[in-house]
Amino acid sequence: MNYTADCRSKISRPRIVIRVVMLVISTAFLSSCAVVRGLVVDGAGGPDIYSFEHHAHDTIANGAEVFRFPVATVKAEWIDTLHFYSQPYYCENITFLEALNRKSQTQGVLIIQDDSIVYEHYWGDFSADRLATVFSVSKSITSLLCGIAVDEGYIHSIDDPVTRYLPELTKRDTMWQHLTLRHLLDMRSGLDFDDTYSLTLKDLKRLNAMARLNYGHHLMRQIRGLEFRCEPGTDHRYESMTSQILGVVIERATGKRYADYLSEKVWQPLQMESPALVNVDSRRHDMAHAFGGVTLTMKDLAKIGRLYLNRGVWDGKRIVSEEWIRQSTEYNTDNDGYHFNWYNLSNEGKAFTKAEYHGYYALGIYAQVLYVNPYKNLIMVRVGRGNGTDSIVPALFEQLSQRFANSR
Repeated sequence: MNYTADCRSKISRPRIVIRVVMLVISTAFLSSCAVVRGLVVDGAGGPDIYSFEHHAHDTIANGAEVFRFPVATVKAEWIDTLHFYSQPYYCENITFLEALNRKSQTQGVLIIQDDSIVYEHYWGDFSADRLATVFSVSKSITSLLCGIAVDEGYIHSIDDPVTRYLPELTKRDTMWQHLTLRHLLDMRSGLDFDDTYSLTLKDLKRLNAMARLNYGHHLMRQIRGLEFRCEPGTDHRYESMTSQILGVVIERATGKRYADYLSEKVWQPLQMESPALVNVDSRRHDMAHAFGGVTLTMKDLAKIGRLYLNRGVWDGKRIVSEEWIRQSTEYNTDNDGYHFNWYNLSNEGKAFTKAEYHGYYALGIYAQVLYVNPYKNLIMVRVGRGNGTDSIVPALFEQLSQRFANSR
């Protein structure tokens, strides 16, 4: 008998239960019950692409006109026979689909070239018209809304201090006057906020902050209570709170609810097939989760890729300035390859060599990915579930894109 294995099977589960119980008890003494609420809503596994079903949310209405990607006459069936071998893709002689499922469970993959669907697969009960939360891909959508608000003059400049739009924060800390919208877009806020979903007592304070962001009923109160760890603009650190604050700025500047402005300026002009949703903190405060709460279909997400692919123009109509698209997507190794809530592949570091015909992407936890390659006229979307490293999927999409012929 393997006594080590036997002991582990008997002891590890009670330890997990004790840890969760201690976490709940500790949280009871905190100012927020958000961790407990998160455990009740989503369990210890954290949020899921279908968690929106248990959240309050607003509807992002689409219009009467609908654009649909046609299916290509010749599909890219050769993708299923590809094998991936070496760094930086962390794979050895495995197929494309095996590589996609290496870290999280793929629900759907959609690839569009030259405005036609060349590859499309769904698994389980997922389908083309099923809504899924794309988590931090929402940040890239919020960035798009910010660019539109700048174009329309609601936001004077992204170098404005946040306090121009949220003047009440000046009373909290004079440092807020040094925090600009550009800092928010590039995640150089200096705020003392750290993204974590770790269910350990060591990370309880950070976990509680992230839980309040996801499950709290009054996000503006959480924003008012934030502190700074350093001067804004000093360094880049990924923080979901920065995009949440940006969402509040957009609402204040435009005088419109996030869902309504997104519907008017994006969902209707881009002729989305389905209404979308965005989580809100509560019905009372109705503050949209601009950092990670947008829920939509894969094909409608691909249309945002199409807008960026066409440098801000949708079928001859300017939606957002070309300069905004350029600043969001150009290959630049500064800021860890992260600009205006979009990534380029330089964030893979020394292990990744810039491709001659490279793309850029939006990324959410569990590898929700919107990848765009302007040289190949390619859009790739992936929706996934479960835990795991996210960055492997954009790298796989980048490698895959090099197998396609140039279209531009």
